[in-house]
Amino acid sequence: MSDEKNSSTLVADLGGTNVRFGLAQTTQARPLIDSSIRHYAVADFASLADAALQYLAEIGSKPQRGVFAVAGKVTNDEVRITNHPWVISTAQTRRDLDLLSLHIVNDFAGLSMAVPLLAATDVEKIGNADVTIAANSRCRTIGVIGPGTGLGVGAFLLRDGKPEILETEGGHTGFAPGTPEEIEILQYLAKRYGRVSNERLICGSGMVNVYQALCALADVPAQDFSPAQVTEHAQAGSDAQCVRTVDIFCALLGSIAGDLVLTIGAWDGIYLAGGIVPPLLPWLRKAEFRRRFEDKGRFATAMQRVPTLAITYPYAGLLGAAATAVVDGGGRLVALTPSESAVA
Repeated sequence: MSDEKNSSTLVADLGGTNVRFGLAQTTQARPLIDSSIRHYAVADFASLADAALQYLAEIGSKPQRGVFAVAGKVTNDEVRITNHPWVISTAQTRRDLDLLSLHIVNDFAGLSMAVPLLAATDVEKIGNADVTIAANSRCRTIGVIGPGTGLGVGAFLLRDGKPEILETEGGHTGFAPGTPEEIEILQYLAKRYGRVSNERLICGSGMVNVYQALCALADVPAQDFSPAQVTEHAQAGSDAQCVRTVDIFCALLGSIAGDLVLTIGAWDGIYLAGGIVPPLLPWLRKAEFRRRFEDKGRFATAMQRVPTLAITYPYAGLLGAAATAVVDGGGRLVALTPSESAVA
């Protein structure tokens, strides 16, 4: 085992379906070591520690510190994964992995911390609003929202030059329909679930919920489609309900992302994250996403100036965990040059 591997920090990005691991060198400007990244299905392991031990055995590393970003609410020592039955004890996991320290954060806290390290090549702008933050600005508020197994919401705050993260469970806020069709979808889902959160529509299983609701409203039989199959049929134009599902999904994501700007004052931009986003880019580029994003009544003009960017870098969660490790160690995140950065 090399000294580099043993001096690195173990980083993880745990969702409801997959877990990714990597190593971070906190002294480097881009701390995540891309060549160290591996991913595993959570269903294949009894615990997070078991998956991490498998990873460490495969790469032959014995790091002393860890930073894990997980899809769940972090409360003291216990972490409950929102869309998976794992319950994680920070102390026990640290002992199982023989680490000197282990810091577990919410997955969107990790994603939010990645924002200042994202290069211009790691994102794609959606709409015409440009990122106009001055390079020497010491105060910023940037929202992060992403549909995946669930709907995650967080924010990156820069206050007097110091990075801070806002951890939320914003995906569980109540769904507010904006059209008669969306009211009908809400009524359909309310009969099934009672309360209908944004996550009931805007995530992988949420896409299936929207598809099934549209089939019921059109009085046509719903197929047993996965979220990927809904997207594939929409891309091929082979199923009218799938096409409409993706159109509505992207419009609602725009509306919810716009609400996030108003809620937390994220006037410096919104980043779209999560594994569902890249396949949906052709739809997100269409006018409806930005129209619904900007359609905020008296604040419509202000919303037109707020940029929206899709994160296309596939390991942003790990990058954020690596950035957290840098800050935990007393280091500073090295700002990219304006020509390189996605936020400068």
